[in-house]
Amino acid sequence: MTSEALNFDSLVAAIERTHSALAEQASKAVNLSLTLRNWFIGYYIAEFELQGADRASYGDKLLAELSRALRDQSVSNTGRRQLYGYLAFYRTYPQIVRAPSALSAQVVSPILLEEKVRTLSAQFPDVPTMDAEKLINRLSYSHFEQLVELDDPLQRRFYEAEALRGNWSVRELKRQIATQYFQRSGLSTDKEALARLAHAQAEPQQSRQVIRDPYVFEFLGLKPQEVMSEGHLEDALLDKLQAFLLELGHGFCFEARQKRLLIGGEHFFVDLVFYHRILKCHVLIELKNDAFKHQHLGQLNSYVGYYQQHEMSADDQPPIGILLCTRKNHELVEYALAGMSNTLFVSRYQVQLPGKEEMAAFLHQAVDELGGGDA
Repeated sequence: MTSEALNFDSLVAAIERTHSALAEQASKAVNLSLTLRNWFIGYYIAEFELQGADRASYGDKLLAELSRALRDQSVSNTGRRQLYGYLAFYRTYPQIVRAPSALSAQVVSPILLEEKVRTLSAQFPDVPTMDAEKLINRLSYSHFEQLVELDDPLQRRFYEAEALRGNWSVRELKRQIATQYFQRSGLSTDKEALARLAHAQAEPQQSRQVIRDPYVFEFLGLKPQEVMSEGHLEDALLDKLQAFLLELGHGFCFEARQKRLLIGGEHFFVDLVFYHRILKCHVLIELKNDAFKHQHLGQLNSYVGYYQQHEMSADDQPPIGILLCTRKNHELVEYALAGMSNTLFVSRYQVQLPGKEEMAAFLHQAVDELGGGDA
């Protein structure tokens, strides 16, 4: 552009174009770095589990101990659940090592990683893999979190392709998975028409959405209160909830936090576990920084069922589950009684446990104090 052609409007347009292009470039660079960081964390954990010199000293406590040590080193986004997610990410996407971006990171020996990739990729020889460079450059780690949860490799590849094809936001990917786009496509006689409809209504990914991802904020060391991550808010609420229950004096004995359960080959974590010395039963508490969904209650009931089968002593009563959900000053409390038929025990339960109104009032106040409610 020559100086003669530059008027005020073209000046504004030129600056806006430059800003948008470089802001998008910056967001992609940050997103790529975060994705690779999480993948390499998963790689290191997997390596330690296989051949760590002192791995036997940690056993099932590895992720908890690692999370504590990393927190002391101020390494962000390394809670136990997050570390388990990074491990699953690495195992689900071993081909990422083939991406030039990953190799250029020079975090570990490319030769060593390539050997790992060949071993892991051999498990799914018949499932085509998406180009690794394209995946990590166009999908955020929050996208990968959604994809890793899909057990079927073919279904995962389908959503990868569609997310890239439609430049879907994370929210759009979650919506398409929830509405079973893959299954509907399989049943549809006109798959292209269904795809056109799905993409016409889809929310595209914007660079500002990547930058506002809570993972990115913490990765960059930015922690403004107004963008407090869900993990931080949940941790703060759990701190308050733990103290609240112990201060009630109703017989709660603290047993565990983020208790890991192995169910059907998968690891799950119960937010808080108490033993109630009066009711003589375990009390499992799940806190969801979200509006109530039916799957939340199903998840809690699975934990209660696991405890009933594997953790009850001979003289214990069946475990109790308490579900707390919160979003925008909305709270909901549900108790899972695991099919109790002992009327006397249920009567004692109603006296000894805090009532739903009391729990809701606590949650409402705690969310307000922590700035997690409506503005």
